[in-house]
This record gives sequence, structure tokens and C-alpha cells, in this order.
Amino acid sequence: MSMTDPVADMLTRIRNACGSKHRRVDIPASKLKLEIARLLKDNNFITDFRTVTNEKGRDTLRVVLKYAHGGHSVIRELKRVSSPGLRKYVAASEIPHVRNGLGVAILSTSRGLMTGREARQNGTGGELLAVIW
Repeated sequence: MSMTDPVADMLTRIRNACGSKHRRVDIPASKLKLEIARLLKDNNFITDFRTVTNEKGRDTLRVVLKYAHGGHSVIRELKRVSSPGLRKYVAASEIPHVRNGLGVAILSTSRGLMTGREARQNGTGGELLAVIW
């Protein structure tokens, strides 16, 4: 069965795993999902990620979730902004500041996937994929 929106599926799996206090979550791997996981790790929203091969020979992205003291998830909210049915493009001057800098906007630009802060510094806009805080 083909999936219409694999990025939304990834974010939903992470959101559900955080809500259920799981230590890790497995997601079907792709280059785009690996880059999103890299951005999440670079911004300290997850502990680690790696690809593993499952018993069927397919690559799986294993994301190790991060929790603060008291067992609360570091990720408070994951929100998909642009979807296949309604794309949301922003110019460099229109990139949102998520929670006054506490959160991260993920953009797909002509220079690859980057955070809103990096895109503003490079002066490039793109498709606003998701916001996380």
C-alpha cells in the first residue's frame, strides 16, 4: 500500500511514541526522513537515530526519543504545515519564529533541508514542512 504523506506519518509516529512514553520508534526509512531526523538531533529534540535493516531486507529508521527530568518529553508538539494537498511556501523574510526561538521550523529549500534559522541566515525560502517545539 502506498502512503500519501510519509513525512506526516513520521511525525505522527514520533508524536504517538512520545505520548505513550516509548523509548524509541521505528519508521520506514527514506532520505527525506533521515534529514528530518538529523535536524531533530542537531536541535536536541531526539537523542539519536540510525538505520537498521529489518527481517524483510528493508531499511528502517530507528529514532531514540529524548525525555527531560520527570519523564516529560522534550518534544511538546509536532505540527505538519505543508501537505501534499496544500503546499505552504515561504520567502526568507516570512519564515516563522517558532515559540520565540524555542522551537524549530523545518524547511525544504533549493539547498536541501534546513531549519528556519539557517534558511534566514542563508537568505533562502522554501516549503515549510513542519514546526516543532
